[in-house]
Amino acid sequence: MAKTIREFEGLRVNVDDVIHMPSLDAPPEKPHPFVYFISIHNDTPVTVTIRGRKWVVREDDGEVTVVEGDGLVGQCPEIEPGGHFSYNSYHVVAGSARVSGAFFGETATGEWIFTRIPEFRLEVPHQR
Repeated sequence: MAKTIREFEGLRVNVDDVIHMPSLDAPPEKPHPFVYFISIHNDTPVTVTIRGRKWVVREDDGEVTVVEGDGLVGQCPEIEPGGHFSYNSYHVVAGSARVSGAFFGETATGEWIFTRIPEFRLEVPHQR
């Protein structure tokens, strides 16, 4: 039997900062690393455990990369009512891109839920 998953109102995601970090390692075909800082806020009366994520990176040249995985930075954070979880990670791109996605989780009552990650830009600075 497939599990039902629904969008969970009251779980909100903030993209706190996005920084172009050319000093980080990146492959030659995707030379622009960006570090992003995310916080997930639980404005509900129920504890939520984040179980996974899905990112969609749409580069301006048309290339689309989908990244899915379990947990967040090696953890499955449990977010109490009124609490939040913050972390940072990165994407590497060939050029400027739009990024969106979702976090997937489970409530303390066993309901499977998701919340959307607001779209943000990875804007490669102009080089002279």
